Amino acid sequence: MGKPTGFLEIERHDRSYDAPAERLKTYKEFVHRMPAAEVSRQAARCMDCGIPFCHQGCPVNNQIPDFNNLVYRDQWRAALENLQSTNNFPEFTGRICPAPCEASCTLNIEDTPVTIKTVECEIIDRGWQEGWIQPQPSARGTGRRAAVVGSGPAGLACAQQLARAGHSVTVFEKSDRVGGLLRYGIPDFKMEKHLIDRRIAQMEAEGVIFRTNFEVGVAVSVERLLDDYDVLVMAGGAENPRDLPVPGRELDGVHFAMEFLTQQNKRNAGDAEEVAAPNGTLSAKGKHVVVIGGGDTGSDCIGTSNRHGAASVTQLEILPRPPEKENKSLTWPDWPLKLRTSSSHEEGCEREFAVGTKRFVGKDGRVTAMECARLEWAPDDQGRMQMREVEGSTFEIKADLVLLAMGFVGPRHGGLIEQAAVELDPRGNVKASVTDYRTSAPNVFSCGDMRRGQSLVVWAIREGRQCARAVDEYLMGATKLPR
Repeated sequence: MGKPTGFLEIERHDRSYDAPAERLKTYKEFVHRMPAAEVSRQAARCMDCGIPFCHQGCPVNNQIPDFNNLVYRDQWRAALENLQSTNNFPEFTGRICPAPCEASCTLNIEDTPVTIKTVECEIIDRGWQEGWIQPQPSARGTGRRAAVVGSGPAGLACAQQLARAGHSVTVFEKSDRVGGLLRYGIPDFKMEKHLIDRRIAQMEAEGVIFRTNFEVGVAVSVERLLDDYDVLVMAGGAENPRDLPVPGRELDGVHFAMEFLTQQNKRNAGDAEEVAAPNGTLSAKGKHVVVIGGGDTGSDCIGTSNRHGAASVTQLEILPRPPEKENKSLTWPDWPLKLRTSSSHEEGCEREFAVGTKRFVGKDGRVTAMECARLEWAPDDQGRMQMREVEGSTFEIKADLVLLAMGFVGPRHGGLIEQAAVELDPRGNVKASVTDYRTSAPNVFSCGDMRRGQSLVVWAIREGRQCARAVDEYLMGATKLPR
């Protein structure tokens, strides 16, 4: 334990942001790094609980009390080694993970959890700054070859672990750049893309080969790939978006969120407009934007729309407004349902809860408004919550651009999955257990969102690491990779 009385003596402080008016002028990250001395003080608040509930909240099994103690004692390099032993990409999770570890922190019982996410991010950022992070190539090769399809966090974590075990690894990515949703789903103001490029350079130095603009199942068959590689790891995403099949859905101006977000990230990367938006530019400038969906993707659409210069932004959520504060006696240490206001919400947004969309209204083939209704939720005879429209509650919202951000229903089944002929689970994901990550097809494994469904970056990294261990054990009969 770093400082036994730290949690009593030191108040919780966290990183600060640029003011909304300033950060709306740029797509750069706007979070201010905390001075190292203050990070050490915040780490001293960790109580090193007899049962560290933060471990329950962290899917990658970060040894949180241990690295907090090391940071408190100013042993930053040892803290880095500890952190990297469980997490391949802390600079990603330190920026975009919602920090379920902090929700599980014992100090969160009184709403003052240790700033675990900030400590983690500072450890890894300092590691890069000091030059402590270097490629870790295997001393010798195994002669075995692995193909990883998908370069999101699951695929990258799996590929890096396999390469460090001595296998020859090739990552196949259908997009023009590596990173999956990290690259084209997360806005630059939440995570700048040079962070991905830096990791890719490290992985290439470790022997990983990257093939972009290469869609398995289209550019090459799964059968051909299995002729050339000992194993195939399916680590794609859950890319099939949830649609809203109501009258007027075909109107111009109604788009999936990823169409909108991907275009902006491509522009930020320097692509010409005809490359960034081959099917037409989606811009929120001067428009009344309606975002349907209350999750992180919806929040990302809000922040991007405000940076475009939208006339107004409204977010609709079908569920009722959650409580401002959770009942700790009922929820802790689990992830609580409560109202969450993101930095993008703070930049300007109207939020409506318990609202359903009845139809899109248009003129000359383009959306101009939405007809909506208020909903009420009540339990049915079995106690399950059911929604019904409030009589006489229909209203219209002006809408020039509608962005559907209602989540994803699973992976796309054409191409890769169809050719691999793998068994699917009842939700349409690739069926594979978390014990060995093997699919029903010989020599084929699966991990990440393609296996578990839409989830968090931290779960993707966990699954990629565990899948790599399973693949290494399958190829070699034994493994030293951590689980």
